[in-house]
Amino acid sequence: MSTAAPSLWAIRLLPALAGTGEVAMTALIARELGGGWFAQLLAGLGVLVAPGILSIDNFLSMNSFEPLFWMGCAWLVIRMINTGNPRLWIWFGVLAGIGLENKYSMLIFGAGVVAGLILTPERRILASRWLWVGGAIAFILFLPNLIWNLQHHFPFLELQANIRASGRDVPLGPAAFFGQEALAMQPLSVLVWLAGLWFFFATERGRRFRALGWAWVFVAVVIVVMSPRIYYLFPAFPLLFAGGGVVWETWLSTPRTWLKLAYPVLIVVTGAILAPLAIPVLPPETYIRYTKAMHLAPPAIETHKLGPLPQIFADQFGWDEMTATVAGVYNGLPEDVRGQTAIFGQSYGQAGAIDLFGPKYGLPAAISGHQSYFLWGPRDYTGVSMIVIGGNPRDLDRQWRGAAKPGHQLLRIRHDHQPVGRRSDDLFAQQRPAETLDQMQ
Repeated sequence: MSTAAPSLWAIRLLPALAGTGEVAMTALIARELGGGWFAQLLAGLGVLVAPGILSIDNFLSMNSFEPLFWMGCAWLVIRMINTGNPRLWIWFGVLAGIGLENKYSMLIFGAGVVAGLILTPERRILASRWLWVGGAIAFILFLPNLIWNLQHHFPFLELQANIRASGRDVPLGPAAFFGQEALAMQPLSVLVWLAGLWFFFATERGRRFRALGWAWVFVAVVIVVMSPRIYYLFPAFPLLFAGGGVVWETWLSTPRTWLKLAYPVLIVVTGAILAPLAIPVLPPETYIRYTKAMHLAPPAIETHKLGPLPQIFADQFGWDEMTATVAGVYNGLPEDVRGQTAIFGQSYGQAGAIDLFGPKYGLPAAISGHQSYFLWGPRDYTGVSMIVIGGNPRDLDRQWRGAAKPGHQLLRIRHDHQPVGRRSDDLFAQQRPAETLDQMQ
């Protein structure tokens, strides 16, 4: 069976378009807040060159589309404040419902918006039947997802609990969290998004829109308390860049006109220096030399032991090679054993690589206990023969002793993130003879 080769261009097109939409939406919000051309330019530039946002928009995931739903809803709230048109709650509901299908964090931002409106005089726009219409639309759009969660006992909540219990995420206190946010948005732009907070809470012009400032604070507090992964807050920053652009447009009015050129240029230059940390514009070896020379490195998100590349880059290497190694073991098995052999990935990344690259090597679909692979189960495999990718050898031995039966065999494939200077033996297959397995009962 022939399969089409995966296209990196096609995979990266949609997130790139989403990133373009995020820049445009930021400029639109700045205009709706009363900003002129400079406010829109500065706000859009802040988002465009932020390393954290660039990294999210470099690969296909739900995170690249998340800001469009958050900022689309924010723009609609601003429009309702400016025009007094409550019918826009209908479109708020549409965006919120689709946003919930994309990622559950839409609920946090939506709750923040409602909380912000309650805390300000603009609560008047809540007193409309169109709010209930929009809420009903959002609920109907999200209902299939909600039913699925009820049927499966909310796997997302179980996943979050398991992540916390495993210590996978790098622990961050509030000071460290916002310090990394400042780096992710690029240091020179800190003055813009902090000015955005000033706009919503300390300026007469921003008082009408203070509900959005409270929404941002609400989201930030919830994320810091529940799960302080720095990229969880990225979708909220365009709102502050928009408000900050309006403030800086006022501050840089005549006679300081020359700064209107100098400041954006400095932001672009700083963004260009930091861009290699976020997107793969340099070869791996050059990237390593560059980061060492600049004494720069993106923050670690997880506690996994990595090689010289950060996780966001290391995870983009070695999958085809790993699949080829697995195929060498699988195709080397006797024909009667091969048909009964399951390929087990410790993570959805490993299992997904087998499913993507495996057909050209004649491999069957993989199984795994991670993410949605858990719900898909063991397929038709009985455990007579298994190839296991990665994992701690001691844990595998213990699990095998508890589950294996006479005649079963286990083959382990080591999988390490070492894309630079990788030798052929960095990925190896380990096979235990059947008689040894029998003695482990």
